[in-house]
Amino acid sequence: MIISYKYRVYPERDAERKLDKALDTCRWLYNRLLEEISKSKENGVQLKIYDTQNMIPSLKLENPDLRDVYSKVLQMVNYTLWSNIKGLYALKENGRKVGKFRFKGKGWYKTLNYNQSGFKIDQDRSILKLAKIGDVKIKLHRPIDGKIKGVIIKKSGDRWYAIVQVEQVPEQQISDIKPVGIDL
Repeated sequence: MIISYKYRVYPERDAERKLDKALDTCRWLYNRLLEEISKSKENGVQLKIYDTQNMIPSLKLENPDLRDVYSKVLQMVNYTLWSNIKGLYALKENGRKVGKFRFKGKGWYKTLNYNQSGFKIDQDRSILKLAKIGDVKIKLHRPIDGKIKGVIIKKSGDRWYAIVQVEQVPEQQISDIKPVGIDL
């Protein structure tokens, strides 16, 4: 079972600048991959999720800022785009009227998804270490219980949050007391 904990993070000026730049770079990648999908659809070629994921290394030559963002975060941008496309097609199949995907404007991309790797939480010192960003102070107002599977960094207004996804094993309650039914 996956549980999410939301904590407030307090990046210093340099880390906040890197986070903002990473968000803008992910927005650029989202728009660029959407453009490639649209172009290929017009040409009668149907791309798959792995086709666009394989484009990411070559896009690093086009936009060197992609090198400053952790590779798993870039892969999650691709995954998010394809999840949105699948959701749109599902609505269309259910008879809903749907439009086209729009390109994300400046300030519209708000999350960095570190799934599986690229992060480390030092609970003793209340520090969140992010690959290619650095150390960020995190307010751990409750302990993290379970195996950490991912961290999502979210910007909401001028505040930053870390959503920690944790896998927990549900506790089985073993009881020696036999159930009793009472009929009144």
